[in-house]
Amino acid sequence: MPDAIAQWWDGVELWLTQLPFVLQFPMMMAVMLPICLFAARLIDRVVDRTTARVTPHKDAEPPVGTLPTDIREPHPLRPGGGS
Repeated sequence: MPDAIAQWWDGVELWLTQLPFVLQFPMMMAVMLPICLFAARLIDRVVDRTTARVTPHKDAEPPVGTLPTDIREPHPLRPGGGS
C-alpha cells in the first residue's frame, strides 16, 4: 500500500512540475493557502490557550473564542470601572 501511494504521488509531482509556471502557481496556491491558514489558526489557538493557562495574572486576556467571566463594561467616568 505505501508503495502504491508513493508511486501515485510521484506521478502527481511529475505532472505538476511539467506544467507551465502560469498553471503551477494557481494550483499550488489553491492547495497550500487553505492548509497554511488552518495550520496558522491551529498554532494560534494552541499558543493562546497554553499561555492563558500558564500566565500568573488573573486579569489576563481570555483565549480567543471564549467569553470572560466578567463581561461588564467599565464606567466611563470612574477609573477602574467601579460598581
